[in-house]
Amino acid sequence: MNSYKHILLAVDFSEHGKQVSSKARQLAEQNQAKLSLVHVVENLPITDAAYGPIPFDVDLTQEWLDASKKRLADFGAEIGVPEQRQWLEMGSAKLEIVRVAEENEVDLIVVGSHGRHGLALLLGSTADGVLHHAKCDVLAVRLKDD
Repeated sequence: MNSYKHILLAVDFSEHGKQVSSKARQLAEQNQAKLSLVHVVENLPITDAAYGPIPFDVDLTQEWLDASKKRLADFGAEIGVPEQRQWLEMGSAKLEIVRVAEENEVDLIVVGSHGRHGLALLLGSTADGVLHHAKCDVLAVRLKDD
């Protein structure tokens, strides 16, 4: 088996983030691989049936991006990932994670995954979307629901 050279950790700032980052860091250490981070801010429109889609206010979106950038930088500093290997993107999480991985020659993407059932399973998840679209290996770290 070839060792991984560049691992991309998809960060969502959830309470389970340490569990996922610990696994990614362990794999990076074992493979002597570069570790990079990506966080995606999804631009979800607020909808009202009477008015159709109403996009987020631009100032609110910028505040959200600024807060996410700070959290990503703090997290990167905490686990030793330099700023040039931290990406903050906006859009569909699954598509942006895959795009960043392809553009940066990542050979393993690490994401957290809840075992979804029922309606959540039908609607899909970020981990499932990444798994089906990525051209590299994907490790979905199973998260326990509390």
